[in-house]
Amino acid sequence: MAKVFGSSLTRYILIELIGDLLYWPVWWYSRGLRKVAEFCWQSIAGKQRELGIAIWIKNIFVPMFGQYDWEGRLISFFARLVIICSRSVVWIFWSLLVSTVLVGWILLPFAIYYQLIEHFRTVFPLPWL
Repeated sequence: MAKVFGSSLTRYILIELIGDLLYWPVWWYSRGLRKVAEFCWQSIAGKQRELGIAIWIKNIFVPMFGQYDWEGRLISFFARLVIICSRSVVWIFWSLLVSTVLVGWILLPFAIYYQLIEHFRTVFPLPWL
């Protein structure tokens, strides 16, 4: 019974754990990166829909509150222009923030590797590290 348990434990350690450690970088830059990129794209597109920038642009020349005189049209145009500009700034800021998440996902393994090397240099001062 102990031999069977030892054999399955050895198989688990060699195949599952070591296999997962070796597969991790492949997953990180293939499926994982695709999932993060899809999340970022959906987040940016969702924020654009939430802010309604396309609708504001589509209706920029439509007077607000049914005021069809020239003063109402002029005030409506500039009010919508200010709203479009402010919402565009919010959307651009959000896009940059979400893009930072994507770049962080790509660079995180390199940063971890660098920190591990720096830590081992201080703990074990070897000439080749």
